[in-house]
Amino acid sequence: MEHTIISVQTTVDLPVEKAWELWVMPEHVVHWNNASDDWHTPRAVNDLRQGGKFNYRMEARDGSMGFDFEGTYDIVIPNDKIEYTIADGRKVIIDFTSHDQQTHILETFEAESFHTMELQQQGWQAILDNYKKYAEKNKG
Repeated sequence: MEHTIISVQTTVDLPVEKAWELWVMPEHVVHWNNASDDWHTPRAVNDLRQGGKFNYRMEARDGSMGFDFEGTYDIVIPNDKIEYTIADGRKVIIDFTSHDQQTHILETFEAESFHTMELQQQGWQAILDNYKKYAEKNKG
């Protein structure tokens, strides 16, 4: 089945090694992995290696709903690239590109068919924007 590909991106004012650490370490993921303030990630588990699995529990803050965002890593190249397959079979590619003391992050994913393309792009971009805010506050 053909999937529509959606991309989101940002540039953070951090060297790639620090940007990577804040992206992959569960103790950081729980602070930025939400698209809006009424959602949060109370738990994150991440076995960052080829064949390893991750599970980020995403919940509405009011407890009304939640789901596990989970998948399996296909490729992990530290400070450079992550490719994984979401539990529903869709593929995601994340590229980290270093420019002096900045890191450009490009995240490309196969769209699902339930939500509009625009809504998916906005949601994933909002999570990436939250990552940028968190990362730039936690440079040390």
